[in-house]
Amino acid sequence: MTLGGSLLFLSTLKPISANTYTVISVGYVVGQSNLEPVQVNIQTISEFPMPTANLVVIVILSRGKCGLSKCTARYLAGMAMADLISVVTGVLFDQINNIHHYSPYLFITPICALNIVVRLSVMDSSVWLTVAFTFDRSIAICSQKLRERYCTERTAAVVTLMVPLVTCARYVPCYFAVKPLYVNDRIPWYCIENTEFVVTPQFRAYRVFNSIMTPLLPFCLIILFNTLIISHIIFVNKLRRSLRKNSERQKDSEVENRRKSMFLLFALSINFILLWIPFTICFMKWPTQNYFYLDKYLNTPSYVLQQCGFMLQFLSTCTNTCIYTLSQREFRKQLKNGVKYFFTLNGYLCR
Repeated sequence: MTLGGSLLFLSTLKPISANTYTVISVGYVVGQSNLEPVQVNIQTISEFPMPTANLVVIVILSRGKCGLSKCTARYLAGMAMADLISVVTGVLFDQINNIHHYSPYLFITPICALNIVVRLSVMDSSVWLTVAFTFDRSIAICSQKLRERYCTERTAAVVTLMVPLVTCARYVPCYFAVKPLYVNDRIPWYCIENTEFVVTPQFRAYRVFNSIMTPLLPFCLIILFNTLIISHIIFVNKLRRSLRKNSERQKDSEVENRRKSMFLLFALSINFILLWIPFTICFMKWPTQNYFYLDKYLNTPSYVLQQCGFMLQFLSTCTNTCIYTLSQREFRKQLKNGVKYFFTLNGYLCR
């Protein structure tokens, strides 16, 4: 959508081959009661980006041959699924569609508002599943008694189911925080801020609550859980060294494994915090600007920071899962086997 004075561009998508499409953009003059077409532009675009990485992760984890416990595999599969939906709704249906107008139906107000709720919910689910997994690992490492009760596949299944449901319920008010830009033939188009709703004290308190829940509280919890894990690993390593004084020349495999776990968790914490800091700063200080990319030449510092925050936020949907899974030797082995199978099957079918 591009507005220049009273000029509005709507687009439709027409396939011309398997991976090539034609975008037909029709310009309209916005009137009080109707829209008058003024010109037609045709633009050919390349194939759509597909979030295949998360699909591969989900398939490999579902096979259960990665050397991971069922509890860990449940959390990682839940994170990968939330990240996959986040890429589809946030990148394909929202960011890319707002710029290239692949589907005009996504600009109908109820669909647009629903997409906003789903995007926020799945992004929030990915964050809180990361917190839940970090808490699960802290229990497994720091408490022998609670590990047998909490660190189970059933608990992981309940958590991965409840987190998306709770986050979806928490973002329902955002559906009513927008209103249509205009109505044409009884169809409401586009989403703009409903000022009458968002200025109420209840919604302001709701926004403050949301800013605390994501990402400020996850920041604190992840740092807390990782601090407990690292301090416990350091304490246990010192204790094991004191008990193995007579065999100092031999490498302690347990100590090496704990050290790798400590570095892995530290990398995850730094990765998550760094990728969310720009978005957090922008969200706390400035309102969202140019959401539908109406102004193609906007380059204010706050807007540049906002776009960088969006980019890094979407990047975080894949980095956490990649760090957890690609660091596992068995996962890399399953990935190599999958690639070999694909090329073998592809070669067999092409004969």
